[in-house]
Formats: sequence, structure tokens, C-alpha cells
Amino acid sequence: MRYSIVLFLISLVTAHNVLLAPYGKQCFFENLKKNDELAISFQVGSRDPKNSEQYDVDFWINSPQGQTLVKRTGFDHGDESITAPSNGKYTYCFSNEKTGRVDLDVSFNIHGVIYIDSTDPKSDTLDYAIQRLSQLTNDVKAEQSYLVIRERTHRNTAESTNSRVKWWSVFQILVVAANSIFQIYYLKRFFEVQSVV
Repeated sequence: MRYSIVLFLISLVTAHNVLLAPYGKQCFFENLKKNDELAISFQVGSRDPKNSEQYDVDFWINSPQGQTLVKRTGFDHGDESITAPSNGKYTYCFSNEKTGRVDLDVSFNIHGVIYIDSTDPKSDTLDYAIQRLSQLTNDVKAEQSYLVIRERTHRNTAESTNSRVKWWSVFQILVVAANSIFQIYYLKRFFEVQSVV
């Protein structure tokens, strides 16, 4: 009895950035063969540095027959993967259609793993090792891209918090100064000598 093992040979990683307008949707596609794997990781943010709110999008993957294989709603980041049940064009979409919020910046990476039969004599070659090294390097680049988006989002949150603390401190100083002036004025009136004629 012959056994075959599924190995991944090539992982094609590409990083993309897309701006979703309010009530907008962006769809992309990949041509896959049966048993190929499609993995997508994404992160949602805002390009406005004054905006500290964490936004989310809807995400789904459709098969060539129009069947929804994965559907996620209300996510600000995620990692999804499918194994292609048949050959064809697989579509994945990001949607901001339900809300009229600001433009959303979606950064995503596509990791494609190609199905290889272990009995194939080409699977134990130098080309395989080079492609595997390339895949690992691209995985590191994809992770760095993800961390850059997370850092930008967290920096925006920290800057917004710092701004609020600054303005609250200014307000407190003004209240203390006004209270001091009032107390001086009130005490001055209290100790004034009024002469009766």
C-alpha cells in the first residue's frame, strides 16, 4: 500500500495594503489547484494619527462555485486558511459596507502553499531547500509588516491618551488658578474695613 504525504514546497507570500472607503468593499482572487492551501493574515487600522479607535471589517472567502468557505464579521485582525477542494479562482473580500466610519487601512498577507506528493523525486533537491528558505524569509517579512501596523495603531492610541492627559492637566491648572483668584478676592473683601458715617 502506497502512502503519500502532503508537504509544502513553496509558500508564496505577498504583502498588500488597501484603503477601504466608508461603505466600501475590496475583493481579490487567487487561482488555486486542488489541495493547494490559501492562508491570509490581516490587520485593520486607521491612517489618521489622531484616531485611537480600533476598527473592524468583515472578511470572507468564496469558492469558484460561489460557496462561502470562510466568513468572519467584526474582526480587527485575523488569520484564516483554507485547503482548495477543487481547481479554480478563489475570491476573498474585505468589507466596510455596514458602517460609514472613516477610511480603514487594511494590511494583509497571502501565504500560498502548493500541494506536493512526497513520492516526487524533485521534493528532495537544492531547489526545494532554496524555496523553503525563501518561504521562511517571506514569513519573517510578513510578521514584520504585521508588527508595523500594530505599532502604528498602539502609537496612535498612546498619542491620543497623552493629548487627553495634557488638556485635562491644563483644565485643572485653570480651575486651580480661578479658585485661587476667587479666594484672594473673597478674603480681601472679608477683611476690608468698612467705616460707618
